[in-house]
Amino acid sequence: MKLIKLATVAAVAGVCATTGVQAQTLAQTKEAGHLKCGINTGLVGFAFTDDQGNWQGFDVALCKAVAAAIFGDPGAVEYTSLTGKTRFTALASGEVDLLSRNTTWTLTRDVDLKLTFVGVNYYDGQGFMVPKALGVTSALELDGATVCIQTGTTTELNLADYFRANNMSYEPVPIETNAEAQQKYLADACDVYTTDASGLAATRASFEDPSAHMILPEIISKEPLGPVVRQGDDEWADINRWVLNALLIAEEKGVTKANVKDMASSSDLDPEVARLLGVEGDYGSMLGLPKDWAANVIAAVGNYGEVFDEYLGPDTPIGLERGLNALYTDGGIQYAPPFR
Repeated sequence: MKLIKLATVAAVAGVCATTGVQAQTLAQTKEAGHLKCGINTGLVGFAFTDDQGNWQGFDVALCKAVAAAIFGDPGAVEYTSLTGKTRFTALASGEVDLLSRNTTWTLTRDVDLKLTFVGVNYYDGQGFMVPKALGVTSALELDGATVCIQTGTTTELNLADYFRANNMSYEPVPIETNAEAQQKYLADACDVYTTDASGLAATRASFEDPSAHMILPEIISKEPLGPVVRQGDDEWADINRWVLNALLIAEEKGVTKANVKDMASSSDLDPEVARLLGVEGDYGSMLGLPKDWAANVIAAVGNYGEVFDEYLGPDTPIGLERGLNALYTDGGIQYAPPFR
């Protein structure tokens, strides 16, 4: 029994020591004065540079939101553009501390690569885009096609599974970035481009004549896309998880970029809104953040719906509907746990 107790104490001490070493990301981020965020190399709507060379987009907004939570400043971000091949190495090595780059949550990535997915900010699925001139209306007509496909992605495996299941063959044309895929696809180096349906819509929106291309009806996979951090730092994972949750709760409760300051000073608030904005309780201290961290997040980027509409929604060149990404109250599946 004495040996068992000693072994248990040693094991617990080992876990605590490991946790103490690993749980440093917030402190290191504060010391650096900025968040190190990994994003796409360029994808319309998700990660792109504006006329002033500043990064913008749906995924970029999450980087800004986390920076606003920590520093009260959405501009306190150092961006690193990453390909499908380099993104996980950059995260594991500490080159970036948050990966906000249309990345699919899978078991092998979660467990084998020692990653922690902190939520799903976009529910997607893999599709196919073809020139209308090809005369194809279904993915089941793609037997023998040449297919542009990004390496180091779940897309490669899904494609192989789909074609094998339907007794079809294809010739892969490997590419590393969306820009390379676009170039080869438009140069007829491949018949088809396959990636997440949202990525296809974003790519097509950048074409000179988007109407000359169609996204086929088949969706061949589940692609829950979301932000990722390294395993072993629960405090850091909690911060990023609850920044995303705060955006969702804000939309559900009607807290917007325009009204958040007025609501935070109101004496008559929904209890959940009071907790969200730091008016009631001190939920920020649980995360190592200021009391008004969530109010700072919403003031910086808006709520989830505002971010979606600004970069991906029906009034943007991409023109995506909310679909599964609508709140659960509006027929979608986006849903955040409560604060208390």
